[in-house]
Amino acid sequence: MLRLTATALAAAMLVSGCTQEPDGQQAKPAKSGAAGHLVELASVVVGALRMTSVYTGSLRHHTSVRIFSQEEGRVTRLPYYEGDVVRAGDVILELDGTLLEAELRKAVAMRREAEANLQRLTRLVERRVASEDELLRGQTTLEVAKAEESTLKTRLGYTRVQAPFNGIITERMVESGDIVSRHAHVLTVVDPSSLITELEVSELLVPHISPGDKVSVRIDALGNIDFRGVVRRVHPVLNPVTRQGVVEVELEPVPDHAQAGQFVRVTFSTEALNRMVAPFAALRRDREGEFVFRINELKAERVAVR
Repeated sequence: MLRLTATALAAAMLVSGCTQEPDGQQAKPAKSGAAGHLVELASVVVGALRMTSVYTGSLRHHTSVRIFSQEEGRVTRLPYYEGDVVRAGDVILELDGTLLEAELRKAVAMRREAEANLQRLTRLVERRVASEDELLRGQTTLEVAKAEESTLKTRLGYTRVQAPFNGIITERMVESGDIVSRHAHVLTVVDPSSLITELEVSELLVPHISPGDKVSVRIDALGNIDFRGVVRRVHPVLNPVTRQGVVEVELEPVPDHAQAGQFVRVTFSTEALNRMVAPFAALRRDREGEFVFRINELKAERVAVR
């Protein structure tokens, strides 16, 4: 049902300009000569109603990670294709690290040399042969060598990419032997154990929805079967143009053959609330929206319905 801002509404369509005699007789047309219409009046009442609303959306994976290369180089290993199952820790991408390995060996040698030089300077300072400034420069050289070694170890680790969680490969953007640049999209991994849909819900319904609420979800591709869903998140900000808020609904559990991208219909049933109620036959629609007619001083007035 709809909440109305008026206190008394006409139960059927009236034409502006119609009047009613004080003694309750049938309405007569205005003097303009327009044809009269028989009408029936009904009073608006206040009653407790349970609203049921249906919104549509599309399924998507709750967890989806796009894998990017953090180093440039030739792809030497890319064992998984679209649809393949991966486990957390599996190597899903490997780049040629020959050059980085060589640079790392050089950095290790420079660090060892800096350590030996610092030890020599320390002994010389104790004998008062070398100055404190020379010792300080030796310490700085060692710290720089250690930092360079650590950086190269990190970069070399970027040439081997592991699956972040148990999932399925949904995108494979390159092939073995390709040269990839830094920050290139290589793979996409999703968690198939969780599917959600994001719905744009009317501002009138948002205050009555809370995380944890149970809803009914129907997937068109799977037939007329109602699946269980639960509200996971209600976004705190409404769209100021559409006056709608985003509500995330998760399938729980994920039914067989459900896939990301499928069309869904989600039914929300809110608690009983006191509403102003008028007969459905009184509701009219045009380009400006839904409305009813209200009788005010024996004249019909148009009243918008929210």
